[in-house]
Amino acid sequence: MSASKFDVSVVGELNLDLVLYGLPTEFELDREHLASDLRITLGSSSAIFAHNFALLGNRVGFHSAIGNDPMGELCLQRLAESGADVSFVKRFPSQQTGLTVILPRPVKRYILTYPGVMAEMRFEDLDLDRVFSARHLHLCSYFLQRALRPKIGELFRLAKQAGLTTSLDTNDDPEGRWDLDLASVLQSADVLLPNEGEACQLAKCDDAETALRVLAECVPLVVMKRGEKGAVARRGQQEVDAVPVLVDPVDTIGAGDSFDAGFLHNFIRGASLEACLRLGNLAGALSTTRPGGTEAFRDAAHRSAFLNQ
Repeated sequence: MSASKFDVSVVGELNLDLVLYGLPTEFELDREHLASDLRITLGSSSAIFAHNFALLGNRVGFHSAIGNDPMGELCLQRLAESGADVSFVKRFPSQQTGLTVILPRPVKRYILTYPGVMAEMRFEDLDLDRVFSARHLHLCSYFLQRALRPKIGELFRLAKQAGLTTSLDTNDDPEGRWDLDLASVLQSADVLLPNEGEACQLAKCDDAETALRVLAECVPLVVMKRGEKGAVARRGQQEVDAVPVLVDPVDTIGAGDSFDAGFLHNFIRGASLEACLRLGNLAGALSTTRPGGTEAFRDAAHRSAFLNQ
């Protein structure tokens, strides 16, 4: 295979996050509730991953779609500022760019998403020659890619034929069905990156350790994110644990996507699982030190100091 133009091609969704902070603990219908703060940041797992992966020093080609509206243009501008190549993003004039509204609570958060155009992008809308002009293919938010989903398995198979390595972070299934065909979709995936809850849903079991073993029989490498417990990777019979990086989190939005960015940064360079997990945990922790999923990475001095600690 000739030298690749990009380190990673990312195929996925692109939208903004509207985050309201300081809301009351309970909501009442027909009452106005006041927030103490507001952030409008680059959202969507795919874009957060691509943005932060680029700022770790990687060449990123981003493949997605937006509507013909100011929100889509703002998404492109913010993502392009990271150095990611957004020239492959398609514009669908008759569609709207999606939006996610996030209402943080003391421990967890409400996530309300209007999918918009992210649910309409099809396999046929991708320029495969450009997608495959990379060393690695990463796909996020499997269940939100409704039009693309039937051919994600084929996309991964063709990527492997073209010489790329591949990774998948399914994220949550808003419909709660978890009807992922493991055999067809994961047979061409090199890395699966779920959190504990997602792993259990995908493996159809209640225990995270069992889920890890089940999924490791389907994918060469499974990397399970465990929040404050760190992360664990399993490759065949080899299992490696990594302790978390302790920080006082400001906001956990995008921490899992940032972990993916750190892990895959080292993975595509042939690093050990220990080194991949270490940078994944560092990148995920860095993400939590600023509001939103990308703000901590946009602060170059803060990013450099944190990652070199």
